[in-house]
Amino acid sequence: MKLLEYQAKEVLASLGIEIPAGRVAHTPEEAESACRELGPVAVKAQVPVGGRGKAGGIAVVETPEAAHAAAQRIIGMDIKGFKVPLVYCETALEIAREVYLGFTVDRDARANILMLSARGGMDIEQVAEEAPEAIARLYPNPWRGPLDFELTQLVFESGLGEHARALTAVIKKLYRAIPDFDALTAEINPLVITEEGKVIAGDAKLETDENADFRHRDLVEQYGAILETDELEAEAKRRRLTYVSLDGEIGIIGNGAGLCMGTLDLVQRAGGKAANFCDIGGGARAEVVQNAMDVIIMNPRVKGILINVFGGITRGDEVARGLVQARDNLQLKLPLVVRLSGTNQEEGREILKQNGIEPGTSAWEAAQKIVAMAQ
Repeated sequence: MKLLEYQAKEVLASLGIEIPAGRVAHTPEEAESACRELGPVAVKAQVPVGGRGKAGGIAVVETPEAAHAAAQRIIGMDIKGFKVPLVYCETALEIAREVYLGFTVDRDARANILMLSARGGMDIEQVAEEAPEAIARLYPNPWRGPLDFELTQLVFESGLGEHARALTAVIKKLYRAIPDFDALTAEINPLVITEEGKVIAGDAKLETDENADFRHRDLVEQYGAILETDELEAEAKRRRLTYVSLDGEIGIIGNGAGLCMGTLDLVQRAGGKAANFCDIGGGARAEVVQNAMDVIIMNPRVKGILINVFGGITRGDEVARGLVQARDNLQLKLPLVVRLSGTNQEEGREILKQNGIEPGTSAWEAAQKIVAMAQ
């Protein structure tokens, strides 16, 4: 679950990290009121992606009237495919220095990695590419977490030794997001150091492991209405489908992530483009297939559907009956090709033929068929 900035900051505050005073504003009038209360503010678009400043989604204003105008401009704008629903009006900070602090999962190392850099305020990917030596890294022991001397060494390696005491305290608090919230990624960029030596979170990103949502019901209930990339992904998520929207015209359903990925490649090779990735899991029950097909046909760009199913424990004839039932329930009018392989595959293919569904004996043949039919 990706939190918006103001939500992530509320979590950081619960961990004892200092954040600026701020107010959420759904309308320009609320932004104006926030500025009257807080003084000069930064009006920030709330979307779960970076690059808001470059896209014009952040404005530092001095007066309530300027806050009203900034919110009016920002609310509703599109930033990397996300429509801005609200802004966060936050007290403007007196910045002496900006640094980067964050952790994520290093999948190559199979461990969490803590990163600290004196070059804050920039995309960390850009820093890593241009000057990787500017990022100090630490792989804490997953059982005990980072020790004080390791954090002190991390701070000095980053060139921020003069702020060692304040920074080590903040890093320890941020790291608590892993055991306390099952966080996969947390970033504070910039982490602001003021003239008085205070360390304040100027921005915040936090992503938690959705597989651990059952342990954080309060967090899900409070922040569960997270912005989705599009309506189809939101609907698929409500139906418990593993679904990703793409920009093609061939709807894809498969029972297994690897099978789906291979099917996407075959459609591309056949001259088509996939409209989605949809993995319905190990089986192919009629209800699940129907849910997947229903979401796919909500996309007006879809001109045909390819279903690639391997019957292992699930028998091919059972899968075929489920597919026929799902098609009939939805009264599907689009071209449909099914590649069915595995246990009882011949019986399953015969059932498909008898019910007017085009079978493919191989995934490549099926991909070619659906691309031709869609064209």
